[in-house]
Amino acid sequence: MVLTIAAAIFVFGLLVLVHELGHFMTAKLTGMRVDEFAIGFGPKVISVQKGETAYSIRAIPLGGFNDIAGMDPEDNDAGDRGYCRKSVGARMVVILAGSVMNFILPIFLFFGIFFFAGVGTPSPEPVLGTIVAGKPAAEAGIQQGDRVLAVNGAQIASWKEFTETLAADAEAAPDTPITLTLERGGETFDRAVTPAYDKQANRAMIGVMSSVDLRYPGIIESAQLAVQKTGSIIYMMLYELYKIILKLSGADLAGPIGVAQMAGEVAEMGIVPLLNFTAFLSLNLGIINLFPIPALDGGHFAGLCLEAVMGRPVSPKMTYYAQRVGIALLLLLMIFATKNDIVRVFFGG
Repeated sequence: MVLTIAAAIFVFGLLVLVHELGHFMTAKLTGMRVDEFAIGFGPKVISVQKGETAYSIRAIPLGGFNDIAGMDPEDNDAGDRGYCRKSVGARMVVILAGSVMNFILPIFLFFGIFFFAGVGTPSPEPVLGTIVAGKPAAEAGIQQGDRVLAVNGAQIASWKEFTETLAADAEAAPDTPITLTLERGGETFDRAVTPAYDKQANRAMIGVMSSVDLRYPGIIESAQLAVQKTGSIIYMMLYELYKIILKLSGADLAGPIGVAQMAGEVAEMGIVPLLNFTAFLSLNLGIINLFPIPALDGGHFAGLCLEAVMGRPVSPKMTYYAQRVGIALLLLLMIFATKNDIVRVFFGG
């Protein structure tokens, strides 16, 4: 539980900090007055005044905000330094900066992972790498580094042969123990493992991963690989969102509880998996924030596009009702996601 809470605070805190820092820096650069830069919501825990801006940490670490003067044109006491008095282009930059920072953060995270932890490619050898805690292999006493010699007596010469044989035997006799012949430290022994059905993978698994062959790329190659991986994940996310929209299904949608649980599970695997998870969530946050939904950055940006086309700001009344609709939609989405979390966490759904 402690690890889950710590991991969730780290992940949420970093993502919110980076996102709000994008809005903050561009607001300052475009001459806007920022009254408060806050991480979290609710009562203030820590607050430090520096110049015209108060920097605070609040009690609920599930978001953050910048209090930029003049966001409401009818309540602008900052004159030409108010948000509403700046050009459409300047306001667009400020609105988009949060998501842009969420796209930049993963590049730095992946760069650090590649440069310091190396790039791993799956080994073709039938040698076990990560053993997932709580899964059948871990419960059977199987360890990282064990070499698989046979599955139910059938000789194994490669990782591909191991996975194919294991899957075939699990499918042929569900819920039946499979005997793995392993080699560890020069000694040969057998372990009985009963594969457990995994809903996400849609097949029975024992909770093992292949060993990896590590290499350490230089600075330039690490940067190139980081950009490539970020781009490929963005493409994958957009494709998956497209499929979800087509199916009109949110069964896999996770809210704060689900994300916190996943953060804790990933943290148990080490700092590198946790940083990978953080990078993935950062891209997810960046993409979703660009949706043209009122109350999200994408909704604000759409309103600015309308203003640029019409040559005048959108009426306050229209903005008010649009934001109320957007907030209602977000609340419904959050309720649905939280329902999924509760079913998943407490009922194993």
